[in-house]
Amino acid sequence: MDVMPQQDPESRRPPGPSPQGPQDPQDTQGPYVMPAEGATAVPPPPPTLRTTLRRAAFGAVAAGVLLAGALVAVEDGEGDGPKEPGPVERAEAATTAGSPASLSDLTALIGDRQKWVESHPKDAPSLATLGTAYVEWARRSADTAYYARAEEALKRSLEARAGERGNGEAWVGLAALANARHDFLAAKRWGETVKKQQPKTWSVYPVLIDAYTGLGDQKAATAATEKFGELRKGVPALARTAELYRGQGWREDALATAREAADRATQPAEKAEALHRLGELAWERGEPEEAVAQFDAALRTDAGHHASLAGRARALVALERTDEALAAYQSALEKFPRPEYALELGELYESLGLDGDARTQYAALREMVAAARKAGVDESLLLARFEADHGDPDAAVELLRGQWAKQHRSAAVADALGWALHRAGESEEGLEYAQRAADTGVRNASYAYHLGVIQRELEDYGPARRNLEQAVRTNPAFSPLAAPLAQEALEALGAPPAGGPGDMQPPPPPAPEPKPEPKRETARETERETRPEAPAPSKAAPSASPSPASSKAAASSPAAGKPEAAEASKSP
Repeated sequence: MDVMPQQDPESRRPPGPSPQGPQDPQDTQGPYVMPAEGATAVPPPPPTLRTTLRRAAFGAVAAGVLLAGALVAVEDGEGDGPKEPGPVERAEAATTAGSPASLSDLTALIGDRQKWVESHPKDAPSLATLGTAYVEWARRSADTAYYARAEEALKRSLEARAGERGNGEAWVGLAALANARHDFLAAKRWGETVKKQQPKTWSVYPVLIDAYTGLGDQKAATAATEKFGELRKGVPALARTAELYRGQGWREDALATAREAADRATQPAEKAEALHRLGELAWERGEPEEAVAQFDAALRTDAGHHASLAGRARALVALERTDEALAAYQSALEKFPRPEYALELGELYESLGLDGDARTQYAALREMVAAARKAGVDESLLLARFEADHGDPDAAVELLRGQWAKQHRSAAVADALGWALHRAGESEEGLEYAQRAADTGVRNASYAYHLGVIQRELEDYGPARRNLEQAVRTNPAFSPLAAPLAQEALEALGAPPAGGPGDMQPPPPPAPEPKPEPKRETARETERETRPEAPAPSKAAPSASPSPASSKAAASSPAAGKPEAAEASKSP
């Protein structure tokens, strides 16, 4: 069923007769009144000169009064201010600024463009706008059926006017559609085609940022973010910069930039998106109370921001407000049925021992993934995460190897592949991918937990303890199932051995070799030199004491120090 506009702009309304009837005899749309018959049917005599002058003077005064009244009326009208824009105009303004439109305004824009292209089937810009609006509607409503409509509208736009002839917006729409379907290579190709031909088209850079991020190309994503900030300053550029800092683990910079975006946002949908980002950052820092406050503010600003319902539910679990969390998850799935919310709710049920309810959510997840696949959306990453923990780890490995072969090498894919390999009994290979995810710098408690568990399995206890501590310190309640396991694994490792940090220091430099002690005879010789020379003893007389040379020889003899040798030396 087509989405129809809530309010038709007055510019589209055809002109019609006034409901009070014609005000001008030339208005043929009203009934024509015949002149009265009788005395008035005879032409009157010509007026005298005095009468003509009086009538002219009276007419001049009347005209002045009417003109003054008209000027006063215009001034009073100008004082009322400009006319409030309708939903279509608001959606167009948001799109032009690069900001999100509210769902109600987006609905109106879609209905308006649908109606217009019915009578103008070759209007390439309108078809491109319609196709891009379909992509945004599907992304924010989780209705994947609209992706097929988007593709059809964008192809019709390119048939009416090729991209090389200036229809770059249709190419940008196809890039956005590819990103929404998680086909990041196709999105990169479409986006770079526009960038090559129209490098100053700012609207291409957000889709390029998403494509590079999905491919794990941080360098290209950083360059595209910087270029977007040069071409399109304001809240959209701040939002993209905050996400870049977040992905690199620069928490303070991400928070400061996200706060600036929230302070400068003016439209409700834009403001709600900025507040939601602050809630996500607070959740990742392990501050659930702050996260709930930000998500509540986002929902008060724009009740249609359904992603904040799921974020609020996640934070309520950390605060052990379980009943409220369950209600928030159920509301989010009803209004915004994304499979990842079904996985989170299923894990919450499982942590509470409600295995039947958990299985129901897991079955719903599989159905959502299957429906998305029919619409061309690749949910392999999410399905693999589910299989690794709740299904078949080997199937998870196969799915993720396929993603890696498609060059989908983001931190999320690397972490999931490393964990799936560990769960499938291939911890050594899994360590490579889990370490790669951590090396991106992103501060994610789940990534640190996975890496620590794999390292513990490989008996690399020091790094395992460090990463498990990081997971618990970063967000103590990052998952209702995994967070308690992380704490148990850390406690099982125990405290590090005594002197652990010292053992990690480099060995001390070798001590210098001791200098040889001066010979004993040196001192004696010095003493001899200071005394007067004694007369030489007679050769026949025996020496009173052994000479230094003989003493030295005796000391070096193998028999030196032995009593038997001493006695033998005394015998003649």
